[in-house]
Amino acid sequence: MTELILALDVQDRAAALRTTAACAPYLDAIKVGYPLVLSEGLSIAGDLAASGLPLIADFKVADIPNTNRLIAERVFSSGFHAIICHGFVGMDAVAACVEAAHDHGGECLVVAEMSHPGAVEFFHGGIAEKIARMAVECHADGIIAPATRPERIRALREIVGKRIIYSPGVGAQGGDPASIASIVDGIIVGRQIYEADDPGREAAKLSAFRR
Repeated sequence: MTELILALDVQDRAAALRTTAACAPYLDAIKVGYPLVLSEGLSIAGDLAASGLPLIADFKVADIPNTNRLIAERVFSSGFHAIICHGFVGMDAVAACVEAAHDHGGECLVVAEMSHPGAVEFFHGGIAEKIARMAVECHADGIIAPATRPERIRALREIVGKRIIYSPGVGAQGGDPASIASIVDGIIVGRQIYEADDPGREAAKLSAFRR
C-alpha cells in the first residue's frame, strides 16, 4: 500500500488541529517536525492523537549514540509511533535510534537522501547507497528517499528491498506523485496541503495516489 503522509509543518496548535481534522479521513500518518514541536512542545503529540493516525517525529536525529537514544526515548514516551534519523553519523548512532524505537514498539527510518537541490552535493557519489545499506544492517524499518528524483528511489529500492521507503518533495518542491506512487510505501506532502485554501480537498485529491 502507498500511504499519504501529511508533513504538518505549521507553527501553532490551532492550525495543526484544524488542518489535521480537515485532512485526517484521507491520510495514513502525520509527520511532525521541528517547526511545530519547537512552537508547541512534544505535548502536541497528545493533541494530534485524537486523529487516530500514527505520528512520525521528523527530527532527523544526528548526534552521538547516547544523545540519539535520549532523544528517541523522549519521542516515543510522548506518543510518537516512528522517528526519522540521519544516517551520515554512522552505524552506532543509527543503531541507538533503531534500538530505542523497537524497545517501544515503534519504527525508525533513516534519511538516505534528501529532496532539496543541495542534497546532490553530498548524498550522491555512492553515499546514499552506503547509507541505505547501513540502514538494512542496523535493522532500521526503512529509509527516506526523494520524490524529486525518482531514479534515485529506484536505485535505493534495489538495496533496501521490501523495507519502507517514504518519499518527501511532492508538491512545493516539484515531486510528481504519479511518478513515484508505485515504487514507494508513502508519499509525504506538506505545503501543497496545509497552505491550500481547502486543505481537506487537497488531501482528498492526493489520496487518489494511495494504493
